[in-house]
Amino acid sequence: MTRMVSRVSEWLAAVCGCLLVFAMATLAAGFCLPSPAAEPAAVAEKPAAVVNGTDITESQLAEACLLRYGSVVVGTLVNKLIIEQACQQQGLVVTDADVDQEIDAMARRFSVPREQWLALIQRERGVTDQQYRSDIVWPMIALRRLARGSIEPTEQQIEEQFQNQYGPTVKARIIVAKSQAEAEAIRSDLLADPEAFATLAREKSVDVGSASVGGWVQPIHRFSGAPAFEEAAFALAEGELSEVVQVADQFIIIKCEGHLPAADVRLADVRPRLAEALREKQARLISTKVFEQLQQAASIENVLNDPTQRSVSPEVAARVNGQPIPLARVREVCLERYGKDVLDGLITQVLLDQSLAQQGLEVSQADLDAEVARAAETLGFVTAAGQPDVPAWLERVSREQKQPIDFYITDIVRPTVALKQLVGTVSVTREDLDKAFAATFGPRVRCRVIVLDSQRRAQEVWQLARQQPTAEKIGDLAEQYSVDPTSKALRGEVPPIQRFGGQPAIEREAFGLKPGELSGVIQVADRFMVLYCEGYTQPVEVSFAEVRDELFRDIHEKKQRIEMARFFTHLRQTAAIDNFLAGTSQSPTGPKPSRLPAASELPPSTLTRQEAADLAAPRVGSRQQPSAVAPATYEAPVAGQRGR
Repeated sequence: MTRMVSRVSEWLAAVCGCLLVFAMATLAAGFCLPSPAAEPAAVAEKPAAVVNGTDITESQLAEACLLRYGSVVVGTLVNKLIIEQACQQQGLVVTDADVDQEIDAMARRFSVPREQWLALIQRERGVTDQQYRSDIVWPMIALRRLARGSIEPTEQQIEEQFQNQYGPTVKARIIVAKSQAEAEAIRSDLLADPEAFATLAREKSVDVGSASVGGWVQPIHRFSGAPAFEEAAFALAEGELSEVVQVADQFIIIKCEGHLPAADVRLADVRPRLAEALREKQARLISTKVFEQLQQAASIENVLNDPTQRSVSPEVAARVNGQPIPLARVREVCLERYGKDVLDGLITQVLLDQSLAQQGLEVSQADLDAEVARAAETLGFVTAAGQPDVPAWLERVSREQKQPIDFYITDIVRPTVALKQLVGTVSVTREDLDKAFAATFGPRVRCRVIVLDSQRRAQEVWQLARQQPTAEKIGDLAEQYSVDPTSKALRGEVPPIQRFGGQPAIEREAFGLKPGELSGVIQVADRFMVLYCEGYTQPVEVSFAEVRDELFRDIHEKKQRIEMARFFTHLRQTAAIDNFLAGTSQSPTGPKPSRLPAASELPPSTLTRQEAADLAAPRVGSRQQPSAVAPATYEAPVAGQRGR
């Protein structure tokens, strides 16, 4: 299933390529969001939601959707209209039946039922059935028909595709370096000690995926896209090292671990399928070129963001070769695609405004500016003088979100500031600081771990382990029995286990072991683990006084974030919300409160395991101890840290 999801994602990326080309080109041509001050069109004043008696009208929601996503939707509608006009000129028609047949063919290609295919598309890409039909499948068919060029593959192309899929392959390990000199130095080390390949791959390769498994890569196929790399790999005898091979800006050393024969498949048996795949690929390439030509030849007027044109044509969003796209249509599509998400944000704003008003608090411009500066500094946007580089940070936000800064302030910064005010003071105790200091700078236990999926299997493996409790034996058992793919590939190696990392059961066992000792069976959620202690790391040589302020700031920020989430969850759960767009209604449990709760009135909090893990991972820059690859399938990693 995972492989199929990957193939689906790759296919979607390909078939959407031409659509993304025209979407980006439209934005570059000037389709920006209109100013929030633009006068909205009249919409019936019906409530889209009611929050504790406060209405959010349909017109407010429609305008909010238009302001945030109008440019994206206009780009899509403009591009589709370009294709529709070309089809009309050439007498081409794409019917609903054509779209259905294409969807069925896609589902068959991936060997899944139609409904499962559509569900997979929605889950992987967030695309509804209607969007998939209208914005992906219909343009794909139309452009394919407009291309009308020869898409029949040549015999050479079919032969190359056959060799790629069914021909001989090379089992290999690789080490990837950033420079020729670095790669040559690594190769010299390997020539002196060929058995050190796995170790050097883990230590020095910049390709994380292969480095984490000792340099192993998927078998190398011919005609995969890097001729020099393939040629070098296929020229090697088993056990032989290649010269340094440059691919783009990377320098690669290949070690041949063997040659695999071609599959027992005849070209005649798979020729139709290979030819169809090549036709599909060629159709996509030609379709993209056709659309680019159509777009370059089209006359596109941006009415939406041109105040002069909009005052003359207030009901028009754009014109394509003189044909108008109504603003009402853009608003309708914005509401259809983004309405639920935008409404959820508006509900949040109302809840926070109500709570602020009740507690006599308000968010000032100075508060917003301070929060933006804090975010910039936290994420590393700092000037040479050591001050927050706010302009650079806001430019990054605008570029990544493809929205004006106004909405970053409205949708992210202001709610954050409001919640901070509502939560109030968050205390950081000496105990918090001591735990953070121990977690970050104290000794850690170097362990190997075997992860099992049942207590019975764990007991069986534990019995095998205690008969010969050595690192080598535990590595063998982890490689053979562990259900966690990462630690399995690393023969049970995991990041050193810290104190106060959010996994008390594991920490108690680990810190109770002496080097060479084996733990009992430890249960964490639905997994069962056996630890083997290989020793302890040395504490980092830093005094508490040196890092106290840094630890304090980090813990305060994280505790504040936890309390903000907790407060908002309580605020939302105790609100009366009728969401007519989603068709949901909620009332607070118990008697209706006379007022909204204050943060100080909430019951004492109990940290979840993840919250404890977050608090145990202070951000202390270069002083922080390095970590290895964490197991991928734990509820939380053994070391209590994810992605350190």
